[in-house]
Amino acid sequence: MAKSIRMRHPTTGIVKRGYYGFSWTYLFFGFWVPLLRGHYSMALVHFAIWIFGVVTLTWLPVQIMLAFFFNKFYTRRLLEDGYRFFDDMFKVNEACEEIGVEQ
Repeated sequence: MAKSIRMRHPTTGIVKRGYYGFSWTYLFFGFWVPLLRGHYSMALVHFAIWIFGVVTLTWLPVQIMLAFFFNKFYTRRLLEDGYRFFDDMFKVNEACEEIGVEQ
């Protein structure tokens, strides 16, 4: 199950939610999730993966596999964009451990 953590950009002050854990949302809605979260290049890549899965009849296993990793990729992308964790230390430590980054 996905857990959310608040993230804030230090220069702009924009607060977003990062996620970690299994993404049920991605499992059911696929490439629409990065598209609606504003990560258009990621949505395009996931759309191409989805098309490949439909053509090769491997859509469901690919969708399940990506649901395990999508939230980690999304939160790491926010970190690369300059966002920093902005939540209580217990959640920050848990998220760092789950995602595999240091704060």
